[in-house]
Amino acid sequence: MGRDPKQTGCRLPRHRIVAMKETRERPLGYWSPKGRFAFCYSQLMPEYTESHAKSGIDVELPPIECWRNQFPGYQITIAMPEFTSICPKTGLPDFGTITIRYRPDKLCLELKSLKGYFLAYRNLGIFYENAVNRILRDIVKICQPVSAKVTGEFNTRGGMKSVIEAEYPMPSTPSLNR
Repeated sequence: MGRDPKQTGCRLPRHRIVAMKETRERPLGYWSPKGRFAFCYSQLMPEYTESHAKSGIDVELPPIECWRNQFPGYQITIAMPEFTSICPKTGLPDFGTITIRYRPDKLCLELKSLKGYFLAYRNLGIFYENAVNRILRDIVKICQPVSAKVTGEFNTRGGMKSVIEAEYPMPSTPSLNR
């Protein structure tokens, strides 16, 4: 308490900071010269950086193994309902379900190695949008399916739920004639 606003990230004039939230390093407010309490909403967390955005995208993960496909023309759906990763900005865990739907060509994904691959995300700082796209990239690279779709359905946090989908080959999008 009584910390300098410039050291805490508050952009308001130098006044004695009086309220701090236990889980954050930033002030919640200050006492003005007139004796009134004012909330400081200016910067509760540091800004997003390029390192946040790229976090986890190129980290080495356990390899996914494959086995030879024996039949053509079918689809495989794999769900991982206990997927966990870490938000690179806040350090808080993200929980969700990852669903992989793919049409194998010559190779199929081996499930035990896929589980080990998913478990490696547990301590990895990566945005879940990037996690879904990275999973698709790694699957396409290793087994070269006819088509694949990875869906990440992430649990509600802060009143919002996110569903991220990535497809291979990328669906064609019509021109917006701009």
